[in-house]
Amino acid sequence: MIGYILYFLISVAATLAGSMTGMGGGVIIKPMLDIINEFDVATIGVLSSMTVLSMTLVSVWTQVRQGVVFNLDITIPLAIGSVLGGSIGQYLLVELISVLNNNRLVLLVQNAILGTLVIGVFFYMLNRSKISTLEIKSIVLVVTTGIFLGAVSAFLGIGGGPLNVSLLIILFSLDIKTATICSVIIIMFAQLSNLFQVAANTGFRVYDLSMLLPMIIGATIGGFIGSWLNKRLSEKTIGICFNGVQVLVFVFCIYNIITNLE
Repeated sequence: MIGYILYFLISVAATLAGSMTGMGGGVIIKPMLDIINEFDVATIGVLSSMTVLSMTLVSVWTQVRQGVVFNLDITIPLAIGSVLGGSIGQYLLVELISVLNNNRLVLLVQNAILGTLVIGVFFYMLNRSKISTLEIKSIVLVVTTGIFLGAVSAFLGIGGGPLNVSLLIILFSLDIKTATICSVIIIMFAQLSNLFQVAANTGFRVYDLSMLLPMIIGATIGGFIGSWLNKRLSEKTIGICFNGVQVLVFVFCIYNIITNLE
């Protein structure tokens, strides 16, 4: 019973922060499940993807109900790209697991990459007012961006993470609240693609999904509250929350790297 409560609370906290800041939730769920270490890398990836997908569906539905207008010129090509990227990322993860054949090494690689991305984005967000942004209009480049973000999302099992929001701001000159909404949509399509590939390749019976139900329930609650907060909080407050989550994730990554080096 304690285990169900723990996974439920992790899911609520992660998806609340994820839907509010556009980071997706998986960026917290993945390293925390690595710390708990009850499941292998592949199972953690599937649990994270399903939980994050539940959060994005609730978040997008809530945003629509609240009358949020989506930038379709950017969102649709990004979503299309993320579908392909999600498949690529899942393929790369399966190949990495097969090549290394060592759960600890795979965790080490994932956390090292995630930690590097997080610290880079953290310093960018602190100095973004001093950095010029682009206004990319090319559909090809927008789709390519979606492919890259979808691949990273699926490979790391993080559901998007901080990279989505920062790249959307840099490449398309979006404000942080608009970038947050676009990020959640990218994450939704990337995770759908990722899970379809899992279903086609191995099916879900090979994974231990005993904690999936409390995590999905938690994601539903977290997604609703997070999207509600995103609508009401100022851009400055969301930016502070965004950076705060990054610091927390970086600490998790360092812990996982140290423990898997032992």
